[in-house]
Amino acid sequence: MAKTKTQIWNVANHLETKEDIAAYLEAALEDGDSALIAAALGDIARSRGMTQISRDTGLGRESLYKALSIEGNPEFATILKVFRALGLRLQVIPLESESLA
Repeated sequence: MAKTKTQIWNVANHLETKEDIAAYLEAALEDGDSALIAAALGDIARSRGMTQISRDTGLGRESLYKALSIEGNPEFATILKVFRALGLRLQVIPLESESLA
């Protein structure tokens, strides 16, 4: 029987369009896990080049790798800087089923 060759799957290699990025990030946001959201931002940043994101945010590349990992705990200011560097913005949409009253 022939051996099957496998490769490590890296999501950053598949985030090619803004639509891909938006769908991936939207899925992470819907999950609501802050660590998953940070890691998804890290995947997206790697797909665009962490060195360039570092330049655009003014944050150290190694600091970004650490903050945007599943173990990271980035400050909200860091998240906003990364969003801006990626050409993304956060948008608030009210939940239909929830009331403020």
